[in-house]
Amino acid sequence: MQRDLEIDLLRSFVAIAAHRNFTRAAEAIGRTQSAVSLQLKRLEEIAGERLFERSRNSVEITNSGEALLVYANRILSANEAALAHMRRPEAEGLIRFGAPDDYASHLLAPILAGFSAEYPLVEFQLTCESSIDLVPMLERGKIDILLGTHRSDQVKGRIARYESLHWVAAPDYVDDPDQRLSLALFPNGCAVREAGLRALEQIERPWRIACSTRSVNLIEQTVLNGSAVSVMEASIIPESLRILDGHPGFPPLPEIAMSVHYNKAACAPHVAIFADYLVGELGRVRG
Repeated sequence: MQRDLEIDLLRSFVAIAAHRNFTRAAEAIGRTQSAVSLQLKRLEEIAGERLFERSRNSVEITNSGEALLVYANRILSANEAALAHMRRPEAEGLIRFGAPDDYASHLLAPILAGFSAEYPLVEFQLTCESSIDLVPMLERGKIDILLGTHRSDQVKGRIARYESLHWVAAPDYVDDPDQRLSLALFPNGCAVREAGLRALEQIERPWRIACSTRSVNLIEQTVLNGSAVSVMEASIIPESLRILDGHPGFPPLPEIAMSVHYNKAACAPHVAIFADYLVGELGRVRG
Protein backbone atom coordinates (compact mmCIF):
# COMPACT_ATOMS: atom_id res chain seq x y z
CA MET A 1 0.00 0.00 0.00
CA GLN A 2 1.41 3.37 -1.05
CA ARG A 3 1.95 5.89 1.73
CA ASP A 4 1.92 9.61 1.02
CA LEU A 5 4.48 12.15 2.19
CA GLU A 6 2.77 14.20 4.88
CA ILE A 7 3.29 17.96 5.00
CA ASP A 8 4.13 18.00 8.73
CA LEU A 9 6.79 15.31 8.26
CA LEU A 10 8.36 17.22 5.39
CA ARG A 11 8.32 20.47 7.35
CA SER A 12 10.26 18.85 10.19
CA PHE A 13 12.66 17.24 7.69
CA VAL A 14 13.39 20.57 5.98
CA ALA A 15 13.93 22.26 9.35
CA ILE A 16 16.47 19.61 10.37
CA ALA A 17 18.25 20.00 7.01
CA ALA A 18 18.43 23.78 7.47
CA HIS A 19 19.57 23.80 11.11
CA ARG A 20 21.53 20.49 11.28
CA ASN A 21 20.36 20.31 14.89
CA PHE A 22 17.22 18.64 16.26
CA THR A 23 16.73 21.08 19.13
CA ARG A 24 16.95 24.14 16.91
CA ALA A 25 14.81 22.58 14.22
CA ALA A 26 12.14 21.93 16.85
CA GLU A 27 12.31 25.53 18.06
CA ALA A 28 11.99 26.83 14.51
CA ILE A 29 8.74 24.97 13.79
CA GLY A 30 7.28 25.18 17.30
CA ARG A 31 7.47 21.50 18.24
CA THR A 32 9.29 19.46 20.85
CA GLN A 33 12.56 17.74 20.00
CA SER A 34 11.01 14.33 20.66
CA ALA A 35 8.16 15.11 18.24
CA VAL A 36 10.62 16.15 15.52
CA SER A 37 12.68 12.99 16.05
CA LEU A 38 9.54 10.86 15.82
CA GLN A 39 8.44 12.62 12.64
CA LEU A 40 11.82 12.00 11.03
CA LYS A 41 11.62 8.34 11.97
CA ARG A 42 8.18 8.09 10.33
CA LEU A 43 9.44 9.86 7.21
CA GLU A 44 12.44 7.52 6.94
CA GLU A 45 10.08 4.56 7.23
CA ILE A 46 7.94 5.93 4.39
CA ALA A 47 10.96 6.77 2.24
CA GLY A 48 12.67 3.47 3.00
CA GLU A 49 15.97 5.32 3.29
CA ARG A 50 18.11 6.86 6.00
CA LEU A 51 17.89 10.63 5.51
CA PHE A 52 20.45 11.80 8.08
CA GLU A 53 23.55 10.38 9.70
CA ARG A 54 23.43 11.27 13.40
CA SER A 55 26.26 11.35 15.89
CA ARG A 56 26.67 12.97 19.27
CA ASN A 57 27.98 16.23 17.80
CA SER A 58 26.62 16.40 14.27
CA VAL A 59 23.67 15.79 11.98
CA GLU A 60 24.67 15.26 8.35
CA ILE A 61 22.21 14.82 5.49
CA THR A 62 22.67 11.70 3.35
CA ASN A 63 22.57 11.49 -0.44
CA SER A 64 19.02 10.18 -0.19
CA GLY A 65 18.18 13.07 2.10
CA GLU A 66 19.60 15.59 -0.37
CA ALA A 67 17.47 14.08 -3.13
CA LEU A 68 14.31 14.20 -1.01
CA LEU A 69 15.08 17.76 0.11
CA VAL A 70 14.60 19.07 -3.43
CA TYR A 71 11.11 17.56 -3.60
CA ALA A 72 10.25 18.50 -0.02
CA ASN A 73 10.92 22.17 -0.71
CA ARG A 74 8.78 22.02 -3.84
CA ILE A 75 5.92 20.32 -1.99
CA LEU A 76 6.04 22.81 0.89
CA SER A 77 6.17 25.74 -1.53
CA ALA A 78 3.19 24.37 -3.45
CA ASN A 79 1.30 23.84 -0.19
CA GLU A 80 1.98 27.42 0.92
CA ALA A 81 1.05 28.76 -2.52
CA ALA A 82 -2.29 26.92 -2.37
CA LEU A 83 -3.01 28.26 1.11
CA ALA A 84 -1.91 31.71 0.01
CA HIS A 85 -4.34 31.62 -2.89
CA MET A 86 -7.22 30.74 -0.58
CA ARG A 87 -6.24 33.45 1.95
CA ARG A 88 -5.33 36.11 -0.60
CA PRO A 89 -8.41 38.33 0.05
CA GLU A 90 -7.15 38.83 3.62
CA ALA A 91 -3.75 40.08 2.49
CA GLU A 92 -4.07 43.69 1.45
CA GLY A 93 -2.38 46.80 2.81
CA LEU A 94 0.96 48.29 3.80
CA ILE A 95 3.65 46.37 5.70
CA ARG A 96 6.34 48.51 7.31
CA PHE A 97 9.18 46.01 7.47
CA GLY A 98 12.52 46.56 9.21
CA ALA A 99 15.68 44.53 8.58
CA PRO A 100 19.47 44.91 8.76
CA ASP A 101 21.04 46.08 5.52
CA ASP A 102 23.04 42.89 4.95
CA TYR A 103 19.89 40.77 4.85
CA ALA A 104 17.87 43.33 2.90
CA SER A 105 20.55 43.45 0.21
CA HIS A 106 21.07 39.70 -0.20
CA LEU A 107 18.68 37.37 1.55
CA LEU A 108 15.33 39.17 1.47
CA ALA A 109 14.99 40.23 -2.17
CA PRO A 110 13.77 36.84 -3.49
CA ILE A 111 11.57 36.32 -0.42
CA LEU A 112 9.81 39.67 -0.85
CA ALA A 113 9.44 39.02 -4.57
CA GLY A 114 7.85 35.64 -3.88
CA PHE A 115 5.44 37.09 -1.34
CA SER A 116 4.48 39.95 -3.66
CA ALA A 117 3.71 37.45 -6.42
CA GLU A 118 1.32 35.64 -4.09
CA TYR A 119 -0.13 38.79 -2.53
CA PRO A 120 -0.03 41.56 -5.15
CA LEU A 121 -2.19 43.88 -3.03
CA VAL A 122 0.40 44.09 -0.25
CA GLU A 123 2.82 47.02 -0.34
CA PHE A 124 6.15 47.06 1.48
CA GLN A 125 7.91 49.98 3.11
CA LEU A 126 11.39 48.75 4.00
CA THR A 127 13.56 50.30 6.73
CA CYS A 128 17.20 49.20 6.94
CA GLU A 129 18.73 49.62 10.39
CA SER A 130 20.57 47.50 12.94
CA SER A 131 18.52 45.15 15.10
CA ILE A 132 19.22 47.23 18.20
CA ASP A 133 17.63 50.26 16.50
CA LEU A 134 14.71 48.39 14.94
CA VAL A 135 13.33 46.97 18.20
CA PRO A 136 12.48 50.41 19.68
CA MET A 137 10.89 51.36 16.36
CA LEU A 138 8.60 48.34 16.61
CA GLU A 139 7.75 49.18 20.21
CA ARG A 140 6.82 52.75 19.21
CA GLY A 141 4.67 51.57 16.30
CA LYS A 142 6.99 52.99 13.63
CA ILE A 143 7.24 49.59 11.90
CA ASP A 144 4.94 46.55 11.86
CA ILE A 145 7.45 43.70 11.77
CA LEU A 146 11.21 43.26 11.89
CA LEU A 147 13.87 40.69 11.18
CA GLY A 148 16.62 40.85 13.77
CA THR A 149 19.79 39.02 14.78
CA HIS A 150 20.91 38.07 18.27
CA ARG A 151 23.48 35.95 20.01
CA SER A 152 22.24 32.37 20.03
CA ASP A 153 22.11 32.45 23.84
CA GLN A 154 20.05 35.66 23.86
CA VAL A 155 17.26 34.71 21.48
CA LYS A 156 14.27 37.01 21.26
CA GLY A 157 11.22 36.92 19.02
CA ARG A 158 10.15 34.03 16.80
CA ILE A 159 13.18 32.04 15.68
CA ALA A 160 13.50 31.71 11.91
CA ARG A 161 16.97 30.16 11.62
CA TYR A 162 20.48 30.04 13.03
CA GLU A 163 23.35 31.44 10.99
CA SER A 164 26.98 30.36 11.09
CA LEU A 165 29.52 33.20 10.96
CA HIS A 166 32.76 33.26 8.98
CA TRP A 167 35.87 35.38 8.62
CA VAL A 168 36.08 36.68 5.03
CA ALA A 169 38.77 38.46 3.02
CA ALA A 170 39.82 39.27 -0.53
CA PRO A 171 41.05 36.26 -2.57
CA ASP A 172 44.66 37.51 -2.46
CA TYR A 173 44.61 38.69 1.17
CA VAL A 174 47.76 37.90 3.16
CA ASP A 175 47.55 38.19 6.92
CA ASP A 176 50.38 39.70 8.97
CA PRO A 177 50.06 38.31 12.52
CA ASP A 178 52.49 40.97 13.81
CA GLN A 179 50.11 43.78 12.84
CA ARG A 180 46.76 44.73 14.28
CA LEU A 181 43.96 43.09 12.32
CA SER A 182 42.05 45.69 10.27
CA LEU A 183 38.29 45.10 10.25
CA ALA A 184 35.31 46.30 8.21
CA LEU A 185 32.17 45.81 10.30
CA PHE A 186 28.73 47.13 11.03
CA PRO A 187 28.43 49.75 13.83
CA ASN A 188 28.11 49.06 17.55
CA GLY A 189 25.06 47.01 18.50
CA CYS A 190 25.39 44.55 15.60
CA ALA A 191 25.40 40.93 16.81
CA VAL A 192 27.80 39.90 14.03
CA ARG A 193 30.28 42.64 14.94
CA GLU A 194 30.13 41.75 18.63
CA ALA A 195 30.72 38.06 17.90
CA GLY A 196 33.84 38.82 15.86
CA LEU A 197 35.35 41.23 18.36
CA ARG A 198 34.63 38.92 21.28
CA ALA A 199 36.36 36.04 19.47
CA LEU A 200 39.48 38.16 18.85
CA GLU A 201 39.57 39.30 22.46
CA GLN A 202 39.46 35.71 23.64
CA ILE A 203 42.70 34.93 21.78
CA GLU A 204 44.12 38.38 22.67
CA ARG A 205 44.66 39.37 19.04
CA PRO A 206 44.93 43.18 18.56
CA TRP A 207 42.52 44.75 16.10
CA ARG A 208 41.40 48.08 14.68
CA ILE A 209 38.22 49.21 12.95
CA ALA A 210 39.19 50.32 9.46
CA CYS A 211 35.59 50.81 8.33
CA SER A 212 32.37 50.99 10.35
CA THR A 213 29.26 51.40 8.22
CA ARG A 214 25.64 50.29 7.88
CA SER A 215 26.23 49.59 4.17
CA VAL A 216 27.00 45.95 3.41
CA ASN A 217 28.10 46.98 -0.08
CA LEU A 218 30.74 49.33 1.35
CA ILE A 219 31.97 46.57 3.67
CA GLU A 220 32.29 44.19 0.71
CA GLN A 221 34.24 46.73 -1.32
CA THR A 222 36.54 47.52 1.60
CA VAL A 223 37.26 43.83 2.03
CA LEU A 224 37.73 43.26 -1.70
CA ASN A 225 40.40 45.95 -1.98
CA GLY A 226 42.41 44.10 0.65
CA SER A 227 42.46 46.80 3.32
CA ALA A 228 40.41 44.85 5.88
CA VAL A 229 38.73 41.56 6.70
CA SER A 230 35.18 41.13 7.94
CA VAL A 231 32.75 38.73 9.60
CA MET A 232 29.70 37.66 7.58
CA GLU A 233 26.77 35.31 7.87
CA ALA A 234 27.04 32.19 5.72
CA SER A 235 23.93 32.96 3.68
CA ILE A 236 25.17 36.34 2.41
CA ILE A 237 28.87 35.73 1.67
CA PRO A 238 29.51 36.73 -1.97
CA GLU A 239 31.51 34.41 -4.21
CA SER A 240 34.11 37.15 -4.63
CA LEU A 241 35.31 36.76 -1.01
CA ARG A 242 37.45 34.02 0.54
CA ILE A 243 36.60 32.33 3.84
CA LEU A 244 39.48 32.38 6.35
CA ASP A 245 38.08 30.01 8.96
CA GLY A 246 40.79 27.79 10.42
CA HIS A 247 43.69 30.05 9.48
CA PRO A 248 46.02 31.05 12.33
CA GLY A 249 44.84 34.20 14.08
CA PHE A 250 41.20 33.75 13.07
CA PRO A 251 39.37 32.11 15.99
CA PRO A 252 36.16 30.06 15.70
CA LEU A 253 32.98 32.12 15.58
CA PRO A 254 29.64 31.33 17.22
CA GLU A 255 26.28 31.09 15.50
CA ILE A 256 23.77 33.89 15.68
CA ALA A 257 19.99 33.55 15.80
CA MET A 258 17.74 35.23 13.28
CA SER A 259 14.26 36.01 14.58
CA VAL A 260 11.06 37.72 13.49
CA HIS A 261 9.37 40.24 15.80
CA TYR A 262 5.82 41.58 15.55
CA ASN A 263 2.83 42.20 17.78
CA LYS A 264 0.86 38.99 17.34
CA ALA A 265 -2.10 40.25 19.35
CA ALA A 266 -2.54 43.55 17.54
CA CYS A 267 -1.11 43.16 14.04
CA ALA A 268 -3.21 43.27 10.87
CA PRO A 269 -4.00 39.93 9.16
CA HIS A 270 -1.67 40.62 6.22
CA VAL A 271 1.23 41.24 8.63
CA ALA A 272 0.62 37.89 10.35
CA ILE A 273 0.47 36.15 6.96
CA PHE A 274 3.79 37.72 5.98
CA ALA A 275 5.36 36.69 9.31
CA ASP A 276 4.45 33.05 8.67
CA TYR A 277 5.72 33.26 5.12
CA LEU A 278 8.97 34.91 6.17
CA VAL A 279 9.75 32.33 8.86
CA GLY A 280 8.97 29.49 6.46
CA GLU A 281 11.17 30.84 3.66
CA LEU A 282 14.09 31.70 5.93
CA GLY A 283 13.97 28.22 7.42
CA ARG A 284 14.65 26.75 3.98
CA VAL A 285 17.64 28.93 3.15
CA ARG A 286 20.84 26.90 3.06
CA GLY A 287 23.89 28.53 4.57
